[in-house]
Amino acid sequence: MEPIVEDRPQEEVLKYLGSAVAHGMSETPRRIDTHCSVVFLAGANVYKVKKAVKFPFLDYSSIEKRKHFCQLEYAINRRLAPDLYKGVVAITRSGHGLSIGGPGEAAEWAVHLRRFDENATLDKLAQAGKLAPEIIRDLAAVVSRTHSEAKTVRNGHATEALNDVLEETLNELAHAPHIFSPARVTEFSHGMRASFRESRGLLMIREATGHVRRCHGDLHLRNIVKFDGKVSLFDAIEFDEAIATTDIFYDLAFLLMDLWEKGLKVEANLLLNRYLWRSEDMTDALCGMAALPLFLSLRAAIRAKIEALDASSRTGQRITAARQYFETARDFLKPRRPLLVAIGGRSGTGKSTLAANLAPFIGRPPGAIHLRSDIERKRQFNTAETTRLPRAAYSAEVTAGVYETLEKQAAVALRSGHSVIVDATFLAGFEANSIVKVAKCANADFRGIWLDAPTGLLMRRLALRTGDASDATPEVLRAQPPSTQAPAAWFCIDASRPAGEMHRAAMSYLGLHDCGVNHLVA
Repeated sequence: MEPIVEDRPQEEVLKYLGSAVAHGMSETPRRIDTHCSVVFLAGANVYKVKKAVKFPFLDYSSIEKRKHFCQLEYAINRRLAPDLYKGVVAITRSGHGLSIGGPGEAAEWAVHLRRFDENATLDKLAQAGKLAPEIIRDLAAVVSRTHSEAKTVRNGHATEALNDVLEETLNELAHAPHIFSPARVTEFSHGMRASFRESRGLLMIREATGHVRRCHGDLHLRNIVKFDGKVSLFDAIEFDEAIATTDIFYDLAFLLMDLWEKGLKVEANLLLNRYLWRSEDMTDALCGMAALPLFLSLRAAIRAKIEALDASSRTGQRITAARQYFETARDFLKPRRPLLVAIGGRSGTGKSTLAANLAPFIGRPPGAIHLRSDIERKRQFNTAETTRLPRAAYSAEVTAGVYETLEKQAAVALRSGHSVIVDATFLAGFEANSIVKVAKCANADFRGIWLDAPTGLLMRRLALRTGDASDATPEVLRAQPPSTQAPAAWFCIDASRPAGEMHRAAMSYLGLHDCGVNHLVA
């Protein structure tokens, strides 16, 4: 769709900002054009000017409106990245010509940012294979905190607004038969509408109970940066409150979809699980997971639509990207029979590592929900993940409560249509029996995996362990019976083997394709 452009051109201002003299530099600034903005990278500074355009969803057609939206962009984003956003500046005109923030009348307005390493955005780090688990851990914390601090909106509009977006997207896909198979679009449309009907009640409940908030709105890898040693979100939606006011899981879904579509399945699954672990009410969050396939599919379908619109020149690259996003959207909607996997064994056998590496490949995207006893125990004591708990936190009564909670969480996740991995020692026979019953009650398949290794090796591992949620020490291991037998019908793996071999053995047992071990979580 062609934009409506205001009569008064911006060329003079843009030419000035693109000159070295405007910034007191010897080299010419780098200019980046998007659909609605022009960005100038000048030394340590960035100036973002909004184009004088008007779309159905955005209106920057007057200088007054551009000033307003510059101020709004700064106000919204400085809360997300206060070290990155410096303010709003006028490009002024006086008798001496144009200047940045000088005397005279404002000829244009710009958002002023500190410049960051352009190779430090998460999409670039992903391309370079540098999206380390530590970055995903920090990203989950930042997104979770941003959502918890965001303004709650209970006007009852978000669910219907989402339906409007869905219908608009399906309509756009149907109007591109040269890119998308009409038969597949028709089939996909039936599936999307059915998924929305099934989810409508849940979405309205979530809206009424505070899960619709003023979110980022455009949360994908390119809008996140590793800056000054921290993960920072930037470039949140400022031009339309309706787009940014949505279910927090729909906001998160854009990021999960972006990772998954790029083939970063381990990272997508790790982000989801770390986000869930930080939920105030884990059971409530797991109930909401029933809507995640719809959210993921819609996010991918919107990207397919956008790529198709940008493919007006019918370039092969754009068309290929549009079709790939469409196939991803279709895959997100495909149901899978839920599977409950329990991984047990003594402390130090590598249960959590194996669980984290299996989870991305089990069930529907973005993989299985990883329920970890060590994390749940810390949650129950409202303690940071790596803070050591007192001995009283490991009493028989507390431990029974942890297992009971894990069973309830697993049941909720399975009912939401997602597969689950429960990672705990399961040293008592009744604990293993109880988790099997959870799968049966949820009409889900069950697989048990038991890890064991020589006591001396486990002692050495625990003595070297740092920065982990588990509080297990060599002393804890000594208190565990060394002759504990695997529960009946559970698959046994020698935990003294390398992580890659354990992973392949478990994948084979679960009937999953061997995905390689290049990107396993350490």
